[in-house]
Amino acid sequence: MGVRVRVQVLGPVRAWRNGRELDLGPPGRRAVLGFLVLARGRALPRTELVDALWGSRPPPSATNIIQTHVKHLRRMLDPERDAYARSQSLPTVGEGYALRVPPDHVDLERFHGLVRTADETQRADRHEQAATALAEALRLWHGPPMADLPAFSSHPAVLALVAARRDAVLAYARVMIETGRAADVSAAVAEEAAAQPLDETLAATLMRVYAAAGQRAKAFAVYDATRRTLATELGVDPGQDLAEVHATLVRQEPRAVRPKAAPVPAELPADVAGFTGRATELSALDRLLAEPGAGMPICAVSGTAGVGKTALVLHWAQRVRDRFPDGQLYLDLRGYDPDQPMPVTEALARLLEALGVPGHGVPLTEDGRIARYRTEIADRRMLVVLDNAASVEQVRGLLPGTPSCFVVVTSRDSMAGLVALHGSHRLGLAPLSPDDAKTLLHELVGERAALDPAAAGDLVEQCARLPLALRVAAELAVTRAVTPLAHLAGELRDRQRRLRLLNAGGDPRAAVRTVLSWSYRHLPESAARLFRVLGRHPGADLDVHAAAALAGLAPEDTHELLDRLTRAHLVVLDSHGRYGMHDLLRAYAVELSAAMDSDVDRAAGMVRLLDHYLATTAAAMDLLYPKEGRHRTGTTPPVAVVPPDPRSWLDAERRNLVAACAHAATRGLAGHAVSLANTLYRYLEGGHHADALAVHTSGLRAAKESGDRAGEAHALTNLGAVYRLLGQYDPATDRLTQALELHRATGDRHGEARTLSNLGIVEDRLGQYEPASRHLSEALDRYRELANPYGIAAVLTNLGGLCLRPDNYAKAARYLTEAAQLFRELGDRTGEASALSNLGDADMNLGRYRQAEKHLDAALILFQDMKHRYGQAIALSNLGTVQTRLGRHDLAVEQLNAALLLFRETGHRYGEASVLNSLGEALHAAGLPEALAHHTAALRIATETGDKDEQDRAKTAMANLTTARLPSN
Repeated sequence: MGVRVRVQVLGPVRAWRNGRELDLGPPGRRAVLGFLVLARGRALPRTELVDALWGSRPPPSATNIIQTHVKHLRRMLDPERDAYARSQSLPTVGEGYALRVPPDHVDLERFHGLVRTADETQRADRHEQAATALAEALRLWHGPPMADLPAFSSHPAVLALVAARRDAVLAYARVMIETGRAADVSAAVAEEAAAQPLDETLAATLMRVYAAAGQRAKAFAVYDATRRTLATELGVDPGQDLAEVHATLVRQEPRAVRPKAAPVPAELPADVAGFTGRATELSALDRLLAEPGAGMPICAVSGTAGVGKTALVLHWAQRVRDRFPDGQLYLDLRGYDPDQPMPVTEALARLLEALGVPGHGVPLTEDGRIARYRTEIADRRMLVVLDNAASVEQVRGLLPGTPSCFVVVTSRDSMAGLVALHGSHRLGLAPLSPDDAKTLLHELVGERAALDPAAAGDLVEQCARLPLALRVAAELAVTRAVTPLAHLAGELRDRQRRLRLLNAGGDPRAAVRTVLSWSYRHLPESAARLFRVLGRHPGADLDVHAAAALAGLAPEDTHELLDRLTRAHLVVLDSHGRYGMHDLLRAYAVELSAAMDSDVDRAAGMVRLLDHYLATTAAAMDLLYPKEGRHRTGTTPPVAVVPPDPRSWLDAERRNLVAACAHAATRGLAGHAVSLANTLYRYLEGGHHADALAVHTSGLRAAKESGDRAGEAHALTNLGAVYRLLGQYDPATDRLTQALELHRATGDRHGEARTLSNLGIVEDRLGQYEPASRHLSEALDRYRELANPYGIAAVLTNLGGLCLRPDNYAKAARYLTEAAQLFRELGDRTGEASALSNLGDADMNLGRYRQAEKHLDAALILFQDMKHRYGQAIALSNLGTVQTRLGRHDLAVEQLNAALLLFRETGHRYGEASVLNSLGEALHAAGLPEALAHHTAALRIATETGDKDEQDRAKTAMANLTTARLPSN
């Protein structure tokens, strides 16, 4: 029969000989076999293998290590060959090696062959055969390529194979749609799209699959989730393909308003590589999920630091994520952060953001946020993971109020109150069993553990069988490959003995601290100093440039040191290139820094970090808003880094910037807090309202404590502007009135003009037209005194909006015509489009419908070119009203529905109320009965925000509709 060798790389690297699976050994050996398979029969030189395994920093013995791995692989694949005979399965070819296994015994070759077959049969219009071949090709996959070796996931050969699988999934989707079996392919496409959330082609294909399967709500949900991901990660809107699929679905919708699909968050971090053991605990979580109960299931996983609570929960959660079709929420509560745990209000804001609540919709009070959170999550089948909780009080407000959710909390605390008051199940996590701990150590250090089991057992006990301590100790053992394991275990035992004399007690955390001190002691001084420095960062994570600023090093040197700390498991690198620390590691770093670094060094590092954030933020804002930099208050350090994509940088750093501003305000660095808040205000106005309130509150506190009256005035103006956008007009008026007095007292004419303009807008919304006109006119005078054409044009637009009422439409048209011309001369396309959109509204009310349509079409084109979604909503809303006046009722309803979707996506409540009223008018003109419901919804929103215009408009329409329905006598 002959020898049969079979190899797999489409998933974990595995091999069989005559049907029996081979133990391939340590990761390096599996990697050698995997890359030989990826070479597809081509001879792979040793130099390429060295480069694949170690990149630009191979060890001196790299060639010898490769030769040793090949020798062991040959013994497994060809065990019966003579020691001097040529290996048939893995011969030497030139300066390298080649894998000689029949193609039908290698999953990679079978995959490519089936894809070729599918392509040929598809071209011959044999769709059923193509579908069968592609289905068989995709069944060969058991995870990402070389899934058990995540360190090589970014290697070009691996990435090329990921792309090949993507193309096969896309081809399979197309052919299944053609054969009328779209529902059968939806799971495969959804899985691929989830793995590549920024791939718009996959998202568009998944939408087509769901639409073809009659699952239109899911198709809309895919679009909404992808749009949010693109905006958050890249700062861009969906491209043409995705937008066209969405537009097609919208056109096919009934004319009634389609409810916005709720986003499906998928926030779980990646599973821990090499997870070992915990079978009993995983079974307990599985049982809890399977058991029906009267209330919401909650599980509190408790245990000492470093015992693996988070690793256990994430490993289990990734296994069962398909049981939660409405999404998975994850939040690190930083319960043991050296600075402070995450406040409940901030945690609620993060959860509401993940659930798709726009910035304006996040209530200001804690009770309001709790109520909104429970409303948003009600009746949704979701998993909520609350990691690193400090206490029951930190968790209680984050619990959903519906039994359809499953909550897992991790904490060092026993969470007795959660058990007593909320019926939580408690799962105590002890250190690993001796066998599981030894298995983990073997996985981490390879055969050395098996060659000296006594030393391995000794090392396991020195680490108290805690996974964190084992991983740190194992990495040090790997870096000292020539040192016997027994010597390392003895060295650690000696260090524990010395530290035990200084720190009596049986706390298991002492083992982690001892291992950390042991690993830290073996770092070069430059890496050790960086480790201490990183603990002082006020945010949750940071990039290379922030770390370099904090340490006072060049970015390239910092990158090398971060690589060293990552390999030592002292920092964690995520998939976005950002670095973080376990809370125990952060606490240890802070403790070391306090003992070893001077107060002067620590203070200088924080100033450098804040300088970096302030300078880079200013550079990003200058790119996004080039007209406003010269009016920015405070000093800006010279910029070291200009972000190539400013909005993406701001989005990635937003939470760190909020934390940095708060840190500066409470650590005597008032100037940085005030300047950072003033620099960020325009960006945060774009929808990050909860963060805007936090930043400007920090800026206000810092300015008051330092006696900076100018800074205080700007902070009050910024807060007033945010409250205005939130529809909170009373606090907006209060802050803006205070700011106006301070600006006048300090002689800041630009600040006065900006405050007057905001105050006028608020008064306009409240129906206080006389003070609104007075304040906007004063703002116009100030900007003209300052010769600020941008400010002049902006206030003219606001004045035009104020005049959009009977007997004032001609005056509005004059203001808006002048504003549009000024913006056009300044090259400000956003301002021009806004003025043209309002000008179209004025023309329409003057009965100049063709002229209105012309101006609105021009505004819409400008807004679309700039991907300005809020502007598009306004233009479409006004166009819809024009179509109603012209009697084009179908077109009016279509454009108004599109505007409504955009207003809801951008979180603009005033716009939503306005367009609902317009829809009511269009539906009534078309003789449709839904008009009253739309006006009722508009009145509810306008009453919540205090917008008097839309309240009056809705009440008048509702009264007319009710009168029209009364029976005649």
